[in-house]
Amino acid sequence: MHPTPAQPNRAAHDREIESLAEFDEVVAEQGSLARFRVQAVDLTDRTSALLSVDSAGAVFLGCPMDPEAAAKVRAAGALVFPPVPGLPFDPYRGFVYSPDELFDALGEGYEATPDARAYAWFQQTKSDGDVFASMLRAVHDDAVSDALDELLVGARVVGVMGGHAMERGTEDYAGAARLGRELARAGLTVATGGGPGAMEAANLGAYAAPFDNGMLTEALRLVAKAPSFRPSVTDWARAAFEVRGRWPGGGTSVGIPTWFYGHEPPNAFASHIAKYFANATREDGLLARSTAGVVFLPGAAGTVQEIFDNATPNYYESRGEPTPMVLVNREHWTERLPTWPLLRALAKERSMEARIALVDRIEEAPEALKRLGT
Repeated sequence: MHPTPAQPNRAAHDREIESLAEFDEVVAEQGSLARFRVQAVDLTDRTSALLSVDSAGAVFLGCPMDPEAAAKVRAAGALVFPPVPGLPFDPYRGFVYSPDELFDALGEGYEATPDARAYAWFQQTKSDGDVFASMLRAVHDDAVSDALDELLVGARVVGVMGGHAMERGTEDYAGAARLGRELARAGLTVATGGGPGAMEAANLGAYAAPFDNGMLTEALRLVAKAPSFRPSVTDWARAAFEVRGRWPGGGTSVGIPTWFYGHEPPNAFASHIAKYFANATREDGLLARSTAGVVFLPGAAGTVQEIFDNATPNYYESRGEPTPMVLVNREHWTERLPTWPLLRALAKERSMEARIALVDRIEEAPEALKRLGT
């Protein structure tokens, strides 16, 4: 559906209709839907338009429409993939998620939210071998990738990776939040794994970027009331939405989480959430889109995996020129989990050697990132 990450085929995307406003604009300006792709747009009130315009070669993906209109466009040569009833998600969606969408019905408890319901569906279907469920997951994830590519066109994206165990109320969490704020204020788009801990902290920092520095101090105090998503995701999420309600209109950033790790809910501070069923697709997509480099905060197995997932294309230059990699906390990456010595050995005498750095403190990461990017 799309070529390389963050560089979508614009000609193909110009033939996509992803909202009712776009539908009306195309019908008014071109008088034809021929060869367009219409994604997840409710067309039940556009029967007259569907009956009157050419739709040869069009594809309608999950678009509710009147039976008469559906029969007409099929007869004209269009393909119609009807909505799938009973799903807690839309496999044909045209946009990434928002926090409000995934946490809708949080007032009834996290278990009632679309996020929790999608995970429950995933748990029920992932091991039963049903090819239809597998197809729906694949279509959903490809649609999310397509939407993410459109969102990030022209953006300078910096990834911030780190573990989910980092708790609110700690100095490490505050440092990760300040990092996210500084990167956002430098004009970069912060992208994280979209979950709790270090990921949430960086997204919170980006959210705080337009406000004065006192806002982040107060926000850190408010979220610390629920230090972790355990034992209650509901309390943890409500604390985040309290901050969003008190300071609406925060800065933008991206979270790229997965339902594969159901114990990790998405965080509410990423304004755009590209959530996947397939973790491998999510991991590779997150790193591939971090075109301005990646900062790796202390983490465990997942973060170690991300370091070498990122190092491999830098080593082979399979995505072009190597991108910066900054590891934060010398003790963690040389003694506790000695990743840095191996990374440095891999980089020796290759182009990526000039694009890796190890710093002691999180405050050093933005300058290191800038230095490696020049």
